[in-house]
Amino acid sequence: MTSTLHLTVQHPRPDLAVATVTGDMDLHTADTLRHEASKILERQCPRLILDLSHVGFCDSTGLSALISLWHAAQKAGGALGLANVPDRLMRMLTLTGVDAVLPVHATAAEALTTMTDSPSTSTGEHGSITRVFTDAGTREPTEVERTACDSTHHSPAKLS
Repeated sequence: MTSTLHLTVQHPRPDLAVATVTGDMDLHTADTLRHEASKILERQCPRLILDLSHVGFCDSTGLSALISLWHAAQKAGGALGLANVPDRLMRMLTLTGVDAVLPVHATAAEALTTMTDSPSTSTGEHGSITRVFTDAGTREPTEVERTACDSTHHSPAKLS
């Protein structure tokens, strides 16, 4: 386990964000996840997909953070979806019944398709990475992250 959590945020639509979570969701990082993802829901867009493909470990505080974020999404009039959930975490979601409340998708592309009810007509910053959150603070995305985001924007199937 590490005490580092990274949250990289992409905006394929102005009202939808895909946040890739990297690291462990545990006692040391759950507050960071809860805080930063809540800010996305409250200020930027009410619909959020958490891509959990890079999560190595999740304990009960990480699970609690997910439930809290689901409540925050509901309060914001939006939705929270999970994508690429690791097997161990999926077992935890199933055993606790959380999977009956939180939508779980095989890939981020599938979640994006499900949460996108109509084509976007806005000319906002679609596909952009606005910032990267880490335990050391917020930083601007690197050129590699921007390039990866641009390629996923043009071909949503590559989000997974």
